[in-house]
Amino acid sequence: MNKRALITGITGQDGSYLTELLLEKGYEIHGIIRRSSSFNTGRIDHLYNDSKTLNKKLFLHYGDLVDTSNLNRLLEKTEPDEIYNLAAQSHVKVSFQVPDYTAQVDALGTLRFLDAIREVGLRKVKFYQASTSELYGKAQQIPQDERTPFYPRSPYGVAKLYGYWIIVNYREAYNIFASNGILFNHESPRRGETFVSRKITRAASRIVAGLQKQLTLGNLNAKRDWGYAPEYCEGMWKILQHKEADDFVLATGETHTVREFAELTFKHLGIELLWKGKGENEKGIIKSIDINKAKKLIGYTLNKKSYLKDFTTRLKKGDILVAIDPNYYRPTEVDLLIGDPSKAKKVLGWKAKTKFEDLVKLMIKTDLDKVLRRGF
Repeated sequence: MNKRALITGITGQDGSYLTELLLEKGYEIHGIIRRSSSFNTGRIDHLYNDSKTLNKKLFLHYGDLVDTSNLNRLLEKTEPDEIYNLAAQSHVKVSFQVPDYTAQVDALGTLRFLDAIREVGLRKVKFYQASTSELYGKAQQIPQDERTPFYPRSPYGVAKLYGYWIIVNYREAYNIFASNGILFNHESPRRGETFVSRKITRAASRIVAGLQKQLTLGNLNAKRDWGYAPEYCEGMWKILQHKEADDFVLATGETHTVREFAELTFKHLGIELLWKGKGENEKGIIKSIDINKAKKLIGYTLNKKSYLKDFTTRLKKGDILVAIDPNYYRPTEVDLLIGDPSKAKKVLGWKAKTKFEDLVKLMIKTDLDKVLRRGF
């Protein structure tokens, strides 16, 4: 009999990739989506619109982690073998503006789910909790692993810390198979446009296309451990296939700055940046342009779109492409995150495969292609 999985946050980056993975493995998938006045299923529309999949292998249900009775009804109705709790208010900067909501969803939402499992009596279900490298915040150890002390630096990190420990508590108190995946930054072309990685690749594409003048960022020196999201979703699945509930760090073991991400993005487009100024006055300026690199990246000439006929007529040496806006600074910054995935490699056989440069290239190619084909 095929396994049945329940996924919260199914319309997000991770939810969409995880859904594809589990469908390939023969799972029946039930996804929880929030009611909205506008369509928000873009990342899974290719599955949602497939008559062979929808309501045969993939089922969507309205729900919310702040609604306890709804969670109980969904568990009674679906009786899943595995639950992947990916839903969250996941934007760190936004969590400072909506701390109460962030706590309600990211912290208490996890508690509601675990209690619903107890109430319904799903004793054999396996529960995956999407934890985060933001738990480490002001890093107490380099690199960070499963034994590193936590020091969150945002309402998001603090809420996720509660979620982490309530998983551990319910695992020990009630023998629930509940595991934490402490995932470091993982990106893809499906990453939300307000997250810094996708913000950079999308803006760079629009700048080349003449649709945008500048890319505005916050802390250029923040260091992150960036991996490729589909590989991390496979790691989630592996965590629940392990014979015992446990907690695992998933990471690449490398760290790169936001500055490096921006530099490499523009480099793939044939633009070399030169940095001038300090602090809030720092600027990323065009040092040189090689249009042939951009043409090679996209796979066909830019002349197929008139506004891309030759971006060297619009961009020139000395133009400011990157500026700093202090509004993007966090009240408490996280300076350095780098994970040690040794345990996941040894116990689960999981390892990040996509290199940083290849990840950036994949994202910029996809965003540039969207601009070329759709004009936005």
